[in-house]
Amino acid sequence: MGWSPVQAASPAATLDTDAEWVASQVGGTLETVFEAVAATRADTAALLARVAAQGRGPVSADLAALRPGLHQRLARQELVSGVGFVAAPGLLADVPAWLEWWQSGPDGEVRPLLLDLDPSRSAYSDYTHWDWFALPRDTGHRAVAGPYVDYLCSDEYSLTLSAPVESEGRFAGVAAADVYLRHFEAAVLPLLRRLPRPARLVNARGRVAASADPAHLAGSLTKGPDFGELLAEARPAAYGDLRLVPCHGIPLVLVLAGT
Repeated sequence: MGWSPVQAASPAATLDTDAEWVASQVGGTLETVFEAVAATRADTAALLARVAAQGRGPVSADLAALRPGLHQRLARQELVSGVGFVAAPGLLADVPAWLEWWQSGPDGEVRPLLLDLDPSRSAYSDYTHWDWFALPRDTGHRAVAGPYVDYLCSDEYSLTLSAPVESEGRFAGVAAADVYLRHFEAAVLPLLRRLPRPARLVNARGRVAASADPAHLAGSLTKGPDFGELLAEARPAAYGDLRLVPCHGIPLVLVLAGT
């Protein structure tokens, strides 16, 4: 495995304490976004349960009932630039794929994302390979995907936070929210710069989500431990001369470079 738990009485106890405080603050920053994801997940699961109780399968028009809540979350959550539900292929009876997705425009107006999802002509018809969809589907847990250039929604460098939605015990799709990377970095870089070592935040795949370490830029991949396993362990660890601190329930790891 290669990494080991950090002992509380280690010589780097002060560094560990500072790093855990920063990880906690980062977690709090993204937890507000995950609250929007959780509310969308709950609304979608309740809607699908109501449709199932009627003895029929859902159709795309049913998802219009989610819109008041989605609009409200866009208005209330400062970091959220887009939010919605992305259906698993085959969930809806009338279309093969669907994004019930709303986003804020440059003028602050809330507008729908309108995509051609016809598999015969659209490059976006299969979104199941994207991390924001695949990670929640495959793990059953919420995820942070990116940063990546979001050609699907905004052409902005973004993070997508997502969580699986189930219907009748089966995976039905994901609830998700987008955060522009420039907004996330503005919130967390001052925290990373408080630490005495170069620091970065990485997701479960090892992709750098934000960085105050010039050797590891945002968007790059970090080699090293199994960050997904570390997040499951949910406790600080060491990997060589790196310090690794999970961000308190958020699927990001704070990585501090060696001396």
